[in-house]
Amino acid sequence: MIAITREVSRSVVNCELTHLARTPIDVTRARAQHEQYRSTLRALGLEVVSLPEEPNLPDSVFVEDAAFVLDEVAVLTRPGADSRKPEVESVARALEKYRPLLRVSAPATLDGGDVLVAGKKIFVGQTLRSNAAAVMQLSDLLKPLGYEVTGVPVTDCLHLKSGVSQVAEDTLLINPAWVDKSYFEGFKFIEVDPSEPYAANALMVEGALIYPSAFQQTRKRLEIVGRPIVPVEADELAKAEGGVTCCSLIVKI
Repeated sequence: MIAITREVSRSVVNCELTHLARTPIDVTRARAQHEQYRSTLRALGLEVVSLPEEPNLPDSVFVEDAAFVLDEVAVLTRPGADSRKPEVESVARALEKYRPLLRVSAPATLDGGDVLVAGKKIFVGQTLRSNAAAVMQLSDLLKPLGYEVTGVPVTDCLHLKSGVSQVAEDTLLINPAWVDKSYFEGFKFIEVDPSEPYAANALMVEGALIYPSAFQQTRKRLEIVGRPIVPVEADELAKAEGGVTCCSLIVKI
């Protein structure tokens, strides 16, 4: 497996923010935490591809928003924030080595953080960044490959995967105040601890869960899954509304 990542931009302090108030971001600390994240991926057996810094693209460390990867193809997104649209082309060049590329086009807008792939089911958050036209386009693009695409309303958080992520083949970690369980028929749920509303973002990779060390109460609930939980420090990029899923694109080869 390969993990495509990108260095934290020196301009990350100017990141887009939707639901959080702007607070100072320590770029040096953010880079150190991001390197710990990449080291964790390597320790789990992944080859890490690190794209160069984009000094003028503040949010570009969040490579997941520029694409999502399936077994058959990679889909290039069209980010909802205009400042993020230029991130896509360099990610496309990195992905074209591994997958045929499909592309979302106007009037659709789509951030990869709004895309949750669970087997042949694809859930697309309906947020300020991703619209209904994206759901329709993805359905048309991916139905021939056997995928079912469902739009999911999201409240009070940036992306779908801010409020729900997959932690086992049949289990989702969810904040039910932000995402309605009824859209995920057939899945089991682990709810975040109410004191940790931002704790629903975990990265399932190679039989383990990469998970922010800040959310100790929810981590206890996650232990029921039976997978190793690998903690990482992620609080600095969390100030930019980032999570552990959005800092890499995982490609199975």
